[in-house]
Amino acid sequence: MIRVLLVDDHLVVRRGLRQLLADAGDIDVVGDAADAATAVQQVRARLTPGGGGLDVVLLDIALPGRDGLDVLRQLKAEHPRLAVLMLSTYPDRQFAVRCLRAGAAGYLNKTVDPDELTAALRKAAAGGVYLTASAAEALAVSLHELRDRPGHEGLSQREHQVFRLLAQGQSVGQIAQALSLSSNTVSTYRARILEKTGTRNDVELALYAVRQRIVTV
Repeated sequence: MIRVLLVDDHLVVRRGLRQLLADAGDIDVVGDAADAATAVQQVRARLTPGGGGLDVVLLDIALPGRDGLDVLRQLKAEHPRLAVLMLSTYPDRQFAVRCLRAGAAGYLNKTVDPDELTAALRKAAAGGVYLTASAAEALAVSLHELRDRPGHEGLSQREHQVFRLLAQGQSVGQIAQALSLSSNTVSTYRARILEKTGTRNDVELALYAVRQRIVTV
């Protein structure tokens, strides 16, 4: 049996999903939650020794207090092997790529056909990623756009901050002190920055920054 936890703030939706999945035969809804805190607690309880286990979390994006994308990131950080399948009323193009990049095993709209929902749960439980046609198209468009834009535009806010300091000639140690980070952490950021910008060392990185008008000389 595939053990599933339902997370949705609407009781009617949770009850409807329970009934729908009960008809599948090989899916057991082992719990449900209406908010992020309860969901995280239940996942932790199920995945502790003797907790009964858990295969898939079916997670709504729109939750009170914390959105489902934030919960997804936390669950994947705490339980990397846990499959999390996102369910939402939002269009695939708006959130699918962000969810998939955060580690989701798939992104489904709440208008999904029951057979497709059960198929997605089975694939997620088996360790796969379920892509609808629209989610696959959104991902392909995103990858195409990523290839066409400068590498530094893919940097996170912290990476961009480290990037600017490196380009200004500061050492890893100086940056670590300025940002209250460890030298190892800054070195990790530096490696990511070099990879994303396609540069090999700090000299090339500085030249790249000048060409892109991120720093001036």
